Amino acid sequence: MMWLARPLYESLPYYYFVVGFLLLASSLHLNYWYWPIIFAAAGLASVVAGLVVWLRRRAYRRSRSRRALDDSSQG
Repeated sequence: MMWLARPLYESLPYYYFVVGFLLLASSLHLNYWYWPIIFAAAGLASVVAGLVVWLRRRAYRRSRSRRALDDSSQG
């Protein structure tokens, strides 16, 4: 298992978003061979990956905080 420093771990979804949007923007300016399609696909995949990571973390943190709240009210 790979461990990352907390600041790097927390910024990972935003890194995916930025890289994805840069790739998508670059695909608009390329005009050689299949590079626009490759950059657009990689950019879209990166944006989707960032969105998935961000949403999964948010759902996990919400469920964890709800569980902690339920545990504190029962005890």
